[in-house]
Amino acid sequence: MRRSLVLLVLTALSVCACKSVSSYMHDGEVVAKVGKHKLYAAELEEFIPGGVSTEDSTRLALQYINNWASDRLFMDMAESELTKGEKDLSREIEAYRSSLLKYRYEQKYINQRLDTAVARQQIEQYYEAHAENFRLVRPVVKARFVRLSKDSPNLSAVRRNLSAQEDDDMVVSDSLTYASALRYTDYGQRWIDIAVLAREFEIDYLSLQSAMKNGLVELPDGKGNIGIAYVSEMIKAGEPGPVEYYEDQIRETILSTRKQTLLSGLERELIEKARKQENFVIY
Repeated sequence: MRRSLVLLVLTALSVCACKSVSSYMHDGEVVAKVGKHKLYAAELEEFIPGGVSTEDSTRLALQYINNWASDRLFMDMAESELTKGEKDLSREIEAYRSSLLKYRYEQKYINQRLDTAVARQQIEQYYEAHAENFRLVRPVVKARFVRLSKDSPNLSAVRRNLSAQEDDDMVVSDSLTYASALRYTDYGQRWIDIAVLAREFEIDYLSLQSAMKNGLVELPDGKGNIGIAYVSEMIKAGEPGPVEYYEDQIRETILSTRKQTLLSGLERELIEKARKQENFVIY
């Protein structure tokens, strides 16, 4: 199936090419040639994903052939114009190899030794020690958002129940909202950037704040629907954000510090071991 698709693509490409691509098909299935370089149908076939239309396959094939040709032309020009010294890449290749091997060993060393458990107490201690680093650039909120048709018979009830706080009331509200909504998102159990809520309305967060009255935002979307959000809690920009909001960030920072500590210890260990074994000597 893929082979048939490639043949169709090659036939289509022959219309665009200066020399018919199909003319190469009898010579080891070569589909393009630049100087001494040849591109074979098998390589082109691997590049074209299955299940795409002939039109898309033709576009992808032509893109691949042009990129392939450009690369070969650049290489030929470099080989021709650069001096022997300029073409000597042995030092760069060895430096890259050394860097890559070092990185791979470091990752293996870390994976074998890193303690990935971060206790809640450690997160809170880090937060308290660096509180000034956790002042909010934008407000964060806890909210519930719903979009439904402005003609929905449940519009008034959803609007009224969206601000429910008691558990029993919230169960009733959720059931009604789910049944009526085109979209319903409950952000009530976690802090989110206010910009996330603003995107639900397809507006910027400053416009959202301006439209908010007593925690309620209600805006039409211009498509016969209406978006409603109830903001149950909000912390303003410039104030310290809640530790919960920064929990993932703090955890990653703690883990990153542990990684750096491991790597620093590894470096010292290697140096000390080499000196003891007289494998590292400074003259």
